[in-house]
Amino acid sequence: MSDLDLLTQSLARSVKHWRAVRGFTLDVLAARAGVSRGMLIQIEQARTNPSLGTVVKIGDALGVSITTLLDYEQGPKVRIVPAEQAVRLWHTEAGSYNRLLAGAEAPGPLEIWDWRLMPGEHSTSDPHPADTVELLHVTAGELTLTVDGTEYRVPAGASVSFEANTPHTYGNTGEVPMEMVMAVSVPPVP
Repeated sequence: MSDLDLLTQSLARSVKHWRAVRGFTLDVLAARAGVSRGMLIQIEQARTNPSLGTVVKIGDALGVSITTLLDYEQGPKVRIVPAEQAVRLWHTEAGSYNRLLAGAEAPGPLEIWDWRLMPGEHSTSDPHPADTVELLHVTAGELTLTVDGTEYRVPAGASVSFEANTPHTYGNTGEVPMEMVMAVSVPPVP
């Protein structure tokens, strides 16, 4: 079985599990996440590989991290994620990517990401729930961060934090690859 098949099956189990834990019907989760009921059915039956944006929306609606959606069978308090098990959820042919390095529920979803954007590329994110905070540290190149239509330049060595409940885009308008580490804290579902 391929890594993608394992990921698809894990996501299917987790979405069903967390939907039951929250007491959400398919219709309720679809409305909260802003995705179709049909898409949720396909995900829960492991018949589709949804986009990163769709997985983020579902995680936000359920109040769990992407890490939790990909593996709800929680083990001991200490969890080491070997480098080869970091999950790459988005990539381009030019070499841009993001990798989910680790995540936890504390008290809401908390994730840490490794990003690389090649020159001229960008990745757009839909707004997260209110009180979601992102922390970014640029390790190479320069990040062009656009939050709610305003552009910010973040050079290598600098860090930035922002409320992520508005549309935002990570971009590289420079001539060298941009690399950053990002932490995302989402409030728990009430």
